[in-house]
Amino acid sequence: MKTKKMLSIGLLSTVVLTLAACGGGAGKDDSKGKDASKGEGKVSAKQEFSVNVTQEMPSADLSLNTDVIGSVALNNVYEGVYRIGKEQTPEPAGATEKAEVSEDGLTYKIKLREDAKWSDGKPVTAKDYVFGWQRTVDPKTQSEYAYLHEPVKNAAEITAGKKDKSELGIKAVSDYELEVTLEKATPYFDYLLAFTTYMPQREDIVEKYGKEYTTTSEKAVYNGPFKLADFDGPGTDTEWSYVKNDQYWDKETVKLDKINVSVVKEASTSLNLFESGKAEDIILTGELAQQKSDDPQFVSEMKASSRYIELNQRDDKSEFKNEDLRKAISYAIDREALANQILADGSVASKGLVPKDVAKDPKGGKDFTEEAGSELGYDSKKAKEHWEKAKKDLGKETIKVDLLASDTDSSKKAIEFLKGSLEEELPGLKVNLSPVPFSVRLDRSNKGDFSMVYGGWIADYPDPSSFLDLFTGDNSYNRGRYSNPEYDKLIKEASTTNVNDPEKRWEDMINAEKLITKEVGVVPLIQEAEAHLRSDKVKGVVSHPSGAMFDYKWAYKVD
Repeated sequence: MKTKKMLSIGLLSTVVLTLAACGGGAGKDDSKGKDASKGEGKVSAKQEFSVNVTQEMPSADLSLNTDVIGSVALNNVYEGVYRIGKEQTPEPAGATEKAEVSEDGLTYKIKLREDAKWSDGKPVTAKDYVFGWQRTVDPKTQSEYAYLHEPVKNAAEITAGKKDKSELGIKAVSDYELEVTLEKATPYFDYLLAFTTYMPQREDIVEKYGKEYTTTSEKAVYNGPFKLADFDGPGTDTEWSYVKNDQYWDKETVKLDKINVSVVKEASTSLNLFESGKAEDIILTGELAQQKSDDPQFVSEMKASSRYIELNQRDDKSEFKNEDLRKAISYAIDREALANQILADGSVASKGLVPKDVAKDPKGGKDFTEEAGSELGYDSKKAKEHWEKAKKDLGKETIKVDLLASDTDSSKKAIEFLKGSLEEELPGLKVNLSPVPFSVRLDRSNKGDFSMVYGGWIADYPDPSSFLDLFTGDNSYNRGRYSNPEYDKLIKEASTTNVNDPEKRWEDMINAEKLITKEVGVVPLIQEAEAHLRSDKVKGVVSHPSGAMFDYKWAYKVD
């Protein structure tokens, strides 16, 4: 971060430098998520781009969206105080300059640009930010991302229903000035100011449409480089688009007139569309990714992402309360084979919950995963030892489980591999597979309607806490309800007592990682990458390892 006054700069600067070096670009030779504008070719007269995605968008609501597809959409049609730029750092967007931050890191004074407008021509003002933030933390909204606002004064108490949303630490000093008061200094707060739930929302539009707000693209207004169009329903629509926003303050930078998005779940179908010229950016998995890895248009986008299995421990009678059973499952999985032979898209075996290249030790410079160490890894002997102990403790010779997952091509391949591995290594374990549409998987996960669920997380901001915070006892994303008071204490100390001491904060997070890994609170599997074929006529797509994965503001087409 580059605020006038910044805390914990040692830790965060290493995070930023690391992330700037791990993202994929817009072409095979483009470096690290930067602008891919060095390609040859004349700028095309028709600036239209077609991309395939693997799942529907569950929500287009800034306060409610939690998934990768939706985050890309919202990041391209809305804009906050900051936008994550080509170099993976927050840059002024809705603001005219970087915030003025008090010496203690608790007060942010933000000057908003007066030329920012909504897609209907009305100005974007400070009250739109106040309303948007208040709406997200309001318990009536039921935002799963409300916890990301907890650095802001009174946010946690508002979400808990103990204070009114009007007491949130954000106020409009004038039409174009904001003052934000934090509960605690937050080293990554600049990144949150670029995150979707921190973006402005129009009160009159929300009130006009009520429960129908954002359910179609026409029932919202936008302040980003593009406007959402042709979107007909969350969780069901398989085609939508982003069209250039002629009211956007920086519209001269935006070259694309339209981006067409289609949901295509089978990689083989996407490949046929790509080869016939009907799609220009697709995702490949497995054998197709291997086959196309030498194609000049092949791109592997490494993400600050962790794929894992959550085990439902909500009920005290749950079999997954048994630590030996959890360890047996973890040791029975050959993560290297899953990453290299099954997915074959550039994903790598996990070393822990937090992915590699997310953060480095502020003192010694070691990667977080290296310093935390790991007890993960395939070990058939240990798997069987823990399996026998688990069966004895549970008094069962046969255990039946259901593995829930999204019905995308890569997810189905992964869970088929997991079923085979677990049933082979742990005789008597029977695994039923339940691949369902992504929106259904999310809904069932949130309700606890699963035995095991194959899911994951991509960092919302570049810091280990983006992963570790998920599994505290009170976090809504802790869908399996892993619970350990010592873990919760470490996470709390990292965000409060030691927040301004980079080395102690680092130690807290390292110890939390070691604890959840040792107990197998969740079963980390892979650090995810996406294998793409992207037309060499498409330039300037910026990829981000954390947060919204793709930004099309700088993209364009050549002949």
